[in-house]
Amino acid sequence: MLDHRIPEPFHAGELRAQQLAGGGPAGAPIRSQMPDQHRSFFPLLPFLCVAVADETGWPLATLLSGSPGFLSSDSASQLRVAARADADDPASPHLAAGAAIGMLGIDLSTRRRNRANGRVAHADAEGMLVDIHQSFGNCPRYIQVRRLTHAAREPGPASAFGADLPAEAVALIARCATMFVATSSGGAAHGQAGGLDISHRGGPAGFLRLEGAVLSVPDYAGNRYFNTLGNLLLEPRASLLMVDFDSGDILQLQGVAEVAWQEPGAGADPQPERSWRFRVVRGWLRRAAFPLREV
Repeated sequence: MLDHRIPEPFHAGELRAQQLAGGGPAGAPIRSQMPDQHRSFFPLLPFLCVAVADETGWPLATLLSGSPGFLSSDSASQLRVAARADADDPASPHLAAGAAIGMLGIDLSTRRRNRANGRVAHADAEGMLVDIHQSFGNCPRYIQVRRLTHAAREPGPASAFGADLPAEAVALIARCATMFVATSSGGAAHGQAGGLDISHRGGPAGFLRLEGAVLSVPDYAGNRYFNTLGNLLLEPRASLLMVDFDSGDILQLQGVAEVAWQEPGAGADPQPERSWRFRVVRGWLRRAAFPLREV
């Protein structure tokens, strides 16, 4: 029976990252279509993590939200998203037909998460339809358990800034325990192995360390696919997104990342296997933009 596994699911950057880390996964069930359990999972979610690229190829991370059921799948090869990005979201103009897209569905209450990457087949005022090129599950470790409910918020003014982060952004980073990172394989990878990815990074508040405009991110043991780090080896530009689940503020950053490969256990913190540094180039703070809060 066919399970639609991609025979060679990793591009050169991911294979190099696996080599630098001491080895890749024992198996890699990355499929060209969504299995039934993924198709039934996405409609349960109230938000979707999305990676898209701007006109220069620079990744942007964003969140799309709606009542459960706003994500649906009539076919194993397509995911329908009945939501559009807000007008002040820097990703909004780039979620158009033909755009490459990376998606992460994550249930913070159960720590379950699944990925679905591909290309936007159609986009209109109601949302978009995505052709799936890659579908796979992810490790649930380091997800901070949260139970979310709808929040009636009045979005405040959005602000854009450069490498000098405003005090609100610095404070949000210090509180952050849940972060999403968007990366791209750039022009060096082609076919089903290439494209955009969006991944979760988490830890206790303070796991991200900011010095000036440089953010240090610990990299813990995972499924050893190294989608994020493999992309960064080919295309160091990336985007980070953080949410304040109390205020609903969303912080989106674009910057350049560099991986610090090290032996397991090296450094002051024995838990991370390695780390990477993200130099902020620009960012956006969208106040009360996330319509969910923690209960």
